[in-house]
Amino acid sequence: MKDRLSCSVIIEPESAGFPNVYKVMVGSIVPRPIAFVSTVSPQGIYNLAPFSFFTAASMNPPVVCFCPLRNSHGRPKDTLNNIERAGDFVVNIVSEEFVEQMNMTSAEFPPEVDEFQISGLTPVASDLVKAPRVKESHVSMECKLFRLFEISDRPSGGSIVTGEIVRLHVDDAYIDNYRIDPEKLKAVGRMAGATYVRTADRFDLARP
Repeated sequence: MKDRLSCSVIIEPESAGFPNVYKVMVGSIVPRPIAFVSTVSPQGIYNLAPFSFFTAASMNPPVVCFCPLRNSHGRPKDTLNNIERAGDFVVNIVSEEFVEQMNMTSAEFPPEVDEFQISGLTPVASDLVKAPRVKESHVSMECKLFRLFEISDRPSGGSIVTGEIVRLHVDDAYIDNYRIDPEKLKAVGRMAGATYVRTADRFDLARP
């Protein structure tokens, strides 16, 4: 309904329904960075999936978090199941040159499917965790599970997965004095629907 004083649309989540609230959230919480998360199942099957509910959560210790949503039937993602069992994962940063392969892994595959094979991307053994890294990624973060919070077990309900970074792998051509060159990294972000965004248009503001 509309607020007559401000001419804004007022949305009540319960009456609007979660699919419509989701549209508003992903259309306004933008751009969102992408966690390209690699895991391994107890059977040794690799899993690879992108998540755009992703951010840094702490610097000391260094912790990242992402939020996998359950599917339309309320079942958890393979990524979440693998992390709960293995206790680790890798966050790989997505660059423009392999965004098409990343998109291939966003389909819902059964647990026995290896998305590395589907996408043609290359698994590389990590140093400190069981989950593999993506060779094509210029920045990869080996993470040990820190905390896991289930928010809802309903369809499209989410969990918050936090992981402590125990090792970073950065392409040496992309880093200087611990600073990543964004012009070389060419990271991509997520908008709503099928729309993505490049990080080429940037500007600086001095902190007050």
